[in-house]
Amino acid sequence: MSQSTVAKRYAQALFETANETNLLSEVGQDLVELSKVLADTPELLTLLAAPKVSVERKKQFIGEIFAGAQPAVINTLQLLVERKRFNEVTDVVAEFERLSADAQGFAKATVFSTRPLSDEERAEISTAFAKRVNKNSLAIDNVIDESLIGGIRVQIGNDIFDSSVKGKLDRLQKTLTR
Repeated sequence: MSQSTVAKRYAQALFETANETNLLSEVGQDLVELSKVLADTPELLTLLAAPKVSVERKKQFIGEIFAGAQPAVINTLQLLVERKRFNEVTDVVAEFERLSADAQGFAKATVFSTRPLSDEERAEISTAFAKRVNKNSLAIDNVIDESLIGGIRVQIGNDIFDSSVKGKLDRLQKTLTR
């Protein structure tokens, strides 16, 4: 997932502000809610990016819609509107989540398997793979992919660990056709 330098800078500033005020989890929760709101109402994103609506009116909308959010989140959203960068908001949220996870010693992982993982399997995978990426634990998102035949494929950021039967067969095929 490629993110712009602009989004990274806004996320870094928001992260530093939240970290200094010991509000990392609160800001993180607000950003999760923001993501849900934007996913459920794409019209809002369109409205906040519309050139015909004044910047002051957009900032007022943000203040009203996200009134319960942390002031740092509201200020960041209003600054994005003011600088005509609101189209970067989803990248800002993603980068903030990455920075926050790094600071707290965990990472997000996507585990592809042929069936849903049990809680025990999730815990074992988290323990085993967290060590490989120098983290304390992993937040696992389980995706069912029956084409794997068996085994699992774990993606943590840009790292992919493939111990699926399909992956092994693909590697064997490449070796044999060289």
